[in-house]
Parts: sequence; C-alpha cells; structure tokens
Amino acid sequence: MEDCVFCRIIKGVAPASIVYKDEKVVAIMDIRPVNPGHVLIIPKVHAAQLSELEEETGAHMFKVAMRIVEALRHSNIKCEGVNLFLADGEAAFQDVFHVHLHVIPRFRGDGFEIKVGPHYGLKMDRKELDVIAEKIREAMR
Repeated sequence: MEDCVFCRIIKGVAPASIVYKDEKVVAIMDIRPVNPGHVLIIPKVHAAQLSELEEETGAHMFKVAMRIVEALRHSNIKCEGVNLFLADGEAAFQDVFHVHLHVIPRFRGDGFEIKVGPHYGLKMDRKELDVIAEKIREAMR
C-alpha cells in the first residue's frame, strides 16, 4: 500500500531507525516515543487488523518482542518494566492501519497512564461471563 507509512519503511523509501529485521518483521524506533527505547514491531506483510495477519507472523512478532524486552533490560536505557501494546481498530486507538506491536520501556514517574472506564474492577456475574465466553467460543469455530 503506497499510502501506508509502515509499508514505505519496509520498502526502504521512508526513513526509520531499525532495531531488528528478518524475513517476517521489522522493528523500528517509534518517532513519537512514550519513553526512550519505545520500539514498534511491524509485519512485512500489510495487514490493517490483527485478524488479517497469519497466526505464525503474529506469534513471531511476540517472539521478537521478547528479545527486544530482554535487550532493553540489559541496555543502559531506563527500563524498570515494559508494556506491550497492540491497538486493533480505531476504537482501540489504532492510528496507523498496519498491524504493529509497541514495546514500551517503563519506569516509575514516567507519566504514561492507561485510563480505564468506570466499570473497571466491578465483578461481573458468572452467568453473564459464561454467556460471553460461549459467544466467543462459537465465533472461534
């Protein structure tokens, strides 16, 4: 896709600071990082949503993330913890519609927050949970 910034980076026609690449993915520095060391892992095949990506490639993205997390922890980059974040769809705050996994180094007082809605933490009724679980199982068949 010629209008996809990640596809342009993968083709080498847009600049990027590459951390890692192989036959399936490329990992680059985020140009608008939450913290220094914020990396994006991007599949080389264009897929706007996670459901469009081959499972093997999705699993590979997480394997690469694990290696990058290990490297962050052994570097001199400030990193007391790590968030992995993948936004899938506009309602989930996806802003570039090419699947990408954020690897975000975290430390106390970094100012990054994940805000939750007013119902977070309220215990759901088991029957309601069972109904939702069944709907998901049905959709997976």
